Amino acid sequence: MNDYVIRVVASLSELSPTTWNALLAAEAEPSPFMRHEYLAALHDSGSASPRSGWTPRFVTLWRGNELQAACPAYLKTHSYGEYVFDWAWANAYEQHGLAYYPKAVVAVPFTPVPGSRLLARDARSRALLVQGLVAWCRQEDLSSLHLLFGAEADIAACTEAGLMLRSTVQFHWTNAAPASGDGTGYADFEAFLASLSHDKRKKIRQERRKVAEAGVSFRWSRGRDISSDDWDFFYRCYARTYREHGNPPYLTREFFQRMADTMPEAWLLFVAEREGRPIASSLIALSTNDDGPLVAYGRYWGALERVDCLHFEACYYQPLAWCIAHGAARFEGGAQGEHKMARALMPVRTTSAHWLAHPAFADAVERFLDREGEGIGNYMDHLGERSPFKAG
Repeated sequence: MNDYVIRVVASLSELSPTTWNALLAAEAEPSPFMRHEYLAALHDSGSASPRSGWTPRFVTLWRGNELQAACPAYLKTHSYGEYVFDWAWANAYEQHGLAYYPKAVVAVPFTPVPGSRLLARDARSRALLVQGLVAWCRQEDLSSLHLLFGAEADIAACTEAGLMLRSTVQFHWTNAAPASGDGTGYADFEAFLASLSHDKRKKIRQERRKVAEAGVSFRWSRGRDISSDDWDFFYRCYARTYREHGNPPYLTREFFQRMADTMPEAWLLFVAEREGRPIASSLIALSTNDDGPLVAYGRYWGALERVDCLHFEACYYQPLAWCIAHGAARFEGGAQGEHKMARALMPVRTTSAHWLAHPAFADAVERFLDREGEGIGNYMDHLGERSPFKAG
């Protein structure tokens, strides 16, 4: 590596927020979830910590006193909160008397949003960072390395280093009528509906009518206009939804307080009200790179009362209407969920990269990924035949 040096630090506080965020801003696919403030809030709030199975490490590449590349890496003792599922791999290791955990994961905890993971000044620095990651995994005697939901440049660097690739499918909405061909956004929500096939348009109108007839209305707040009471109410909804599914919430109330304090511009909150009382909420993240298009990310939701179709209204129709009115280029709906296609969120392939230290298991996983990749390709073809839009 000549005059390049890899350094691994345990705390993000050892790295300059300005320098980290400058590396991120220069990437082709930045997201607010890789900002220094976001990652620091995850750790400082106790949300992603050794106690919860996420031991942070930050792998950095230096040339002299200049930071050339960096990424978050986590020593994981489980596979929860990743959204790229490798439980079968862990079970296979266990059945053969081998330890799969701890493993290394380059990802944003609890956040299945595609984007840049390897922040680097140039392609060479990114390639050296990947080499440094693999060397660090060998040095720490880790079973494996997993880079999740990487950007195109990340995947290219991982491919060059010999990592194996794995595809998953997400569903994203784009603010442009497919038939227009000129990339212009929808004029309004009705214009968006008009681009859909009759049955999909009818279904959306029926679902929205049910919510309105139940006496539910919505208001939204952005950034510092989100009050402390609204943050408190949102967290009640968020935590209740997790507990209803038998799980404690991943994120603490302190995490969201830190977001309100350090990254307010990245958040958009919808609150559903009935008879003057808040009954549900959804929290949307927004891109913060002023030089790029406005992108919205569906993140969290919860409800204190049950209303038919309220989830669809809070998590899709209200955010989509806001995106259209404010010129957002894209709304990413998160991991999984074919039902999102009925709301015009279309399938998008996302990619992760994997390295396994054990040669025989690496060979077996590579064969598995070849078969799985064919299945993903067929699945994407199948989904493509079910477009909700009018036939061209």
